[in-house]
Amino acid sequence: MKFIIQIIRFLVGITFVFSGFVKLVDPLGSMYKFQEYFGADVLNLTFLDPYALEFSIILILAELMLGVMLLVGYKSKFTTYSLLLLISVFLFLTWYSAFYNKVTDCGCFGDAITLTTWETFYKNVVLIALIFGLVLKHNLIKPLISAKIAQKLTIFSLLISVSIVVYVLNYLPIIDFRPYAIGKNITEGMLVPDNAPKAVYKDTWTYKVNGENKKFTTEEKPWQIEGAVFVDRKTEVIEEGYTPPIHDFTMEIDGEDLSEQLLQEPKLLLVVMYNLDLSNAKGLGAIKELTDKAKKDGYKVYAMSASTNEDFLKLKSAHNLNFDLLFCDETTLKTMIRANPGIIKLNQGTVVGKWSWRSASKIIL
Repeated sequence: MKFIIQIIRFLVGITFVFSGFVKLVDPLGSMYKFQEYFGADVLNLTFLDPYALEFSIILILAELMLGVMLLVGYKSKFTTYSLLLLISVFLFLTWYSAFYNKVTDCGCFGDAITLTTWETFYKNVVLIALIFGLVLKHNLIKPLISAKIAQKLTIFSLLISVSIVVYVLNYLPIIDFRPYAIGKNITEGMLVPDNAPKAVYKDTWTYKVNGENKKFTTEEKPWQIEGAVFVDRKTEVIEEGYTPPIHDFTMEIDGEDLSEQLLQEPKLLLVVMYNLDLSNAKGLGAIKELTDKAKKDGYKVYAMSASTNEDFLKLKSAHNLNFDLLFCDETTLKTMIRANPGIIKLNQGTVVGKWSWRSASKIIL
């Protein structure tokens, strides 16, 4: 039994450390997920939305630190009971996502590993069973070397974790798992392979036959029934088809998508501001200096936002900006870069540079 508990201890500990770390390097990603969960159409906890970032940081640190504490054997009773509480929260959220088809990517491993909602739920079922075993046998979990060293390792891990959070919130994630990472090509990311699996749908038709509403499958061809009157059709996804890593990406001006043209440009600089009302105005002065220089060096420069062009024109006039606006979906822009505003440099669709507005004055194009 002691040997089995040690195996479970390391499996659970490594899982929580890995899961916490991949979210730690990108806490804004977790914040966006919690905002989805807090939404009116999900858990309807919109009053928590302003605290989504704080909530995500606390949970990320808790997940990572409990994993570390389990591995080093620090305060085993507190650690195992806390893990049980934490995984219970995760289990509920993933069950809710899977059962109601809400927040279809819960981000349990950040952007590093993507699981379906049911895969995530079953993963948490296994984890809660393993952690329950650790709770029952927590007295078998001992420090690897000594209690004092275990305590020091825990405190050191916490300090490092907090330092990483502070850095990435001020700049960008230290590891970028998203399809817009440096070196990725946006055009290639939108391609669908010829042999990619197609989505499978099932239609349920409702027709009024002899004054009574009846449901039919497509194979039954209810429209061929004499006197049948169409009432409704519902479409259910039986199997998800292939979704390319990059989708919902546009570069629109006045309704015209210029993506194909602009992604061929060898010198393209994008100032990404997913929501102008939430953009940090302090960075626009440094960004203006950068974009002025970029234009002199032959770059094409555009802003990208999900806000209206009217709002952008006000901002452009107030800060004397020298570039126009491209419209793109807000979620896509949040995925592209974790800064508002953020700067992306492209060479024929390939991301060759990404910076937060805080680094604008130090960028060498």
